[in-house]
Amino acid sequence: MINVLMIEDDPDFAQLLSEYLAQFNIKITNFETPKEALSMGVQGYDCLILDLTLPGIDGLEVCREIRQKNNIPIIVSSARGDLSDKVVGLQIGADDYLPKPYDPKEMYARITSLIRRTKRTENFSNENINSVFKIDERRHEISYQNKVLTLTPAEYEILECLIQQHSYSVSREQLVNRCKSLKDKDSKSLDVIIGRLRAKINDNSKSPKHIFSVRGIGYKLIG
Repeated sequence: MINVLMIEDDPDFAQLLSEYLAQFNIKITNFETPKEALSMGVQGYDCLILDLTLPGIDGLEVCREIRQKNNIPIIVSSARGDLSDKVVGLQIGADDYLPKPYDPKEMYARITSLIRRTKRTENFSNENINSVFKIDERRHEISYQNKVLTLTPAEYEILECLIQQHSYSVSREQLVNRCKSLKDKDSKSLDVIIGRLRAKINDNSKSPKHIFSVRGIGYKLIG
């Protein structure tokens, strides 16, 4: 079951959405005031649906406060049509923004899509902990066996993509399109970059340990 926390001061609207989502094994717990919700906390919930026009405190402030303490996925749901509200909401930590009125089917799709993306990111983080490769996004660095690699922008982008798709084959087209620093998209530049990466981690192309060529597709990374 997916447990969703909702902060919505319209109980009829909350009930309508709750009844619709229940058929998909999604349970909504709604609080009509943000003060009540904040006092209970968001632990144990998979997602938060947050209205903006709330009694006592603006929904944007609620979003900011929750995001400072927790990484719960947040969907802002509001009848306020001001573009600045949407922009600010996303900037301060909301993951999605769905204006009212909306079809409950769309909220269901937003919830499942957001949770699926979140789980995928968590799984990647867990894999990254046990990998010999580590990505530090804040420093824009990649380490191999706890040593920071000296990489060009193109090398970083290609290796980052391979690490994020760990153990899965990545097509040449995906890698080329992902690499914004690759100027000549139609050349063999990708193979040159792969060769340089292999050299920096002492990986032999004829007997690789980490970067494997996948015939007819592209490359994959193991380890």
